[in-house]
Amino acid sequence: MYHRIAAPEADIWDIAVSPAHFEGHLQVLQSLGCMVPLQELVENVQRGTLKKNSIALTFDDGYLDNFLTAKPLLEQYGIPATFFVSTGNLGSAKEFWWDELEYLLLFAQTLPAQFTQAIAGETISAALPGETHLTEALRQQHTTWNACLAPPPSQRARLFFQVWQALKPLPVTEQERHLQKIREWAGVSAPVSRADFVSMSVPQLKELAAHRLFTIGAHTVHHAALACHAQAFQEQEIAQNRHQLQVLTGQPVDLLAYPYGNYNAETLQVAEKLNFRAAFTTEEQVVTKGAHPYRMGRLQVPDWSPAVFAREIKKAWALVKS
Repeated sequence: MYHRIAAPEADIWDIAVSPAHFEGHLQVLQSLGCMVPLQELVENVQRGTLKKNSIALTFDDGYLDNFLTAKPLLEQYGIPATFFVSTGNLGSAKEFWWDELEYLLLFAQTLPAQFTQAIAGETISAALPGETHLTEALRQQHTTWNACLAPPPSQRARLFFQVWQALKPLPVTEQERHLQKIREWAGVSAPVSRADFVSMSVPQLKELAAHRLFTIGAHTVHHAALACHAQAFQEQEIAQNRHQLQVLTGQPVDLLAYPYGNYNAETLQVAEKLNFRAAFTTEEQVVTKGAHPYRMGRLQVPDWSPAVFAREIKKAWALVKS
């Protein structure tokens, strides 16, 4: 499971792989595994004919770098991939909410000394003594922070993590309303829009979908944390996303990935009701012949060197064999 093929200044969620490392990963994959389209892997699981060392590549979200950077490398090595695309930002200058929030709170040059905002019934309040101006030392702390592994290194980072946790389960209208209040507090007049953080365009999505190596999968309209919402909302987010993708690409969409890997029993029911062939989590589990069709695991790939990547694949396979 990949998200971005890029080298951003900061990667606090550990989702960006540099182009050089990604090319090395593709070389490792060709040497170690049997590369198959995700649909084929799913079919082989369901038929009980899954071949040893089968590997399928997936990308989540639909970032522009998937098209500009990942696609040419995948073509060069002839490796198939499935792109799970959220349609809410397609063809727009909008960033995903978590990227804009990261910029506003961690990398804005100047912020007020006090933050107070009520989000989903919780009042989040923070003082930023000594951090109203982004010093080089503070920037360095933020660019090296891995929020998956380490506690927040600053008051700004603590505030970011608190707000991120509060915004994640909300519907997109509420997320946007609170983001606008944060922009106003930060003195930012318009939504942040950095070229490296936007989604691909509709023509780029169509080109991906038409390519013999690539397929498009569903990922909700607004990257919703599905388990935080009622079943009807989950169904609407998934069904509308699938419909939009099918209309735009002219291709069937029968594979689904849960944003954030967030799902519950109702999510599985929705996936089955909508007749998806399979759905994927972010649980680091090797897919085996007994895999649940709507709870298939994936290994998220951080910016590992090719040597570490090869070691991690072998380690995952060894755990299954043991």
